[in-house]
Amino acid sequence: MAERKRRAVVVIFLSLLGFILSFINGPSQTSQTSAPNVDVLGTSSQTTESTSEVLEKLEVKGRAPKTGYKRTQFGEGWESLVGCDTRNYILKRDLTDVKTRSITDCTVVSGVLADPYTSKVINFVRGQGTSDDVQIDHVVALSDAWQKGAQALSSKERILFANDGLNLLAVDGKTNQDKSDSDAASWLPPNKSYRCQYVARQIAVKQKYHLWLTSAEKDAMKRVLNDCLDQKLPLVS
Repeated sequence: MAERKRRAVVVIFLSLLGFILSFINGPSQTSQTSAPNVDVLGTSSQTTESTSEVLEKLEVKGRAPKTGYKRTQFGEGWESLVGCDTRNYILKRDLTDVKTRSITDCTVVSGVLADPYTSKVINFVRGQGTSDDVQIDHVVALSDAWQKGAQALSSKERILFANDGLNLLAVDGKTNQDKSDSDAASWLPPNKSYRCQYVARQIAVKQKYHLWLTSAEKDAMKRVLNDCLDQKLPLVS
């Protein structure tokens, strides 16, 4: 148990260190304009297998009861590191033309989002009534994760899960609300051209945190991946 806790602490430290470096260095041109399977935050297994092959290795079980689920099981909101929280790291990663409050204050005050879920272009401006236009989605929802294995994770692992860039995307606020805590069996992005990447990211997250799928969820993922059999998991830049 002690060894497992030590490993969890190391994983959290390395992931947060990645946040710092990506924020200081800024996103590369590649990560902003191309390479849809590349991410500058978060990690997944460095594998040559296709997403479909990884999907076949994930455990399939029924959904566990939601009993005991609270957002605080995954931490008290966004984690903060060196004066910047996860939300602002993700905004800086996913938006272009980003402006922050100052050199020393990482709070993103404006930027442009090419929303992957709808394909809309959203001009983000921080402020009352506008901040929620862009929200940070947990691609695998916290509630969904809780019902599919996250109850067995340690509290440190669940906090890492909730702040892992692999599982986070800046998206259109209303669409994020529509998705809620749905899995792939009940919700897919309206932008059909993004569905392969969306499903691949969910599979990468579930592989990384040893979460299972329901049979309906797996069937839905397979239908999506039939249109992109060579789809790869998202990997670190």
